[in-house]
Amino acid sequence: MIEALYNTLSYRGLFWLSVSIISYMTALWANKTCRGHPAAHPILITALLVSIGLYCSNTHVSDYQRAASLLHWLLGPVTVALALPIYRQWQKLRHYGWRLLVSIIFGGVLAPVSAWLTLFIFDTPSAIQFTMLAKSITTPLAMESSAQIGGIPALAAVFVIVTGIVGAVMASSMFALFNVRDRQAQGIALGTVAHAIGTAKAIQMGDDVAAMATLGLCVNGIFTALALPVVVGLFI
Repeated sequence: MIEALYNTLSYRGLFWLSVSIISYMTALWANKTCRGHPAAHPILITALLVSIGLYCSNTHVSDYQRAASLLHWLLGPVTVALALPIYRQWQKLRHYGWRLLVSIIFGGVLAPVSAWLTLFIFDTPSAIQFTMLAKSITTPLAMESSAQIGGIPALAAVFVIVTGIVGAVMASSMFALFNVRDRQAQGIALGTVAHAIGTAKAIQMGDDVAAMATLGLCVNGIFTALALPVVVGLFI
């Protein structure tokens, strides 16, 4: 924490922290202008704007990470804050019980394992394979989990964003194709597979869908973060 504050309070740190915040505010405006379309998600636009800034200033990514290390440190409290949505949806979790947990765990396992299997078949480097296993959980958990199993945290963030955007864009078509009409099932699917971006899509669909998406996001994130290092450790 002290090192993060020291890096941020330097001239370079304040500059890149300002760039990050301004980029995010711009991204929020762009997302609102596009009426919340998943392809204009604030995270994606922010990353694009910061990347342009790094390229134009010839700044290495590692230098940016050190300068804005306070943002990375804040991922810890954000992860802990996931306990709040779980608490709010505790009655739903108790009501549906094991059926809900099995559905979330099944979806949380099937999505990353199928993606990992594709990389395994094409003999992709192991670090990328391990990183892919954390693609369906929210960014703070994905980065930390991938680091623990030998993956690449920065790449995990990219996989998470791409997964969320694809999931949010394709959700309506997939629900129609497979005749998924139950709104609670739609919410669980969005939160479990497409994490926070899917949950943002669920909010547009209604409060009942958003509530189940939040539950799927949190339960799958916690389960994956706890189980992934153990499972990978057993087979390596």
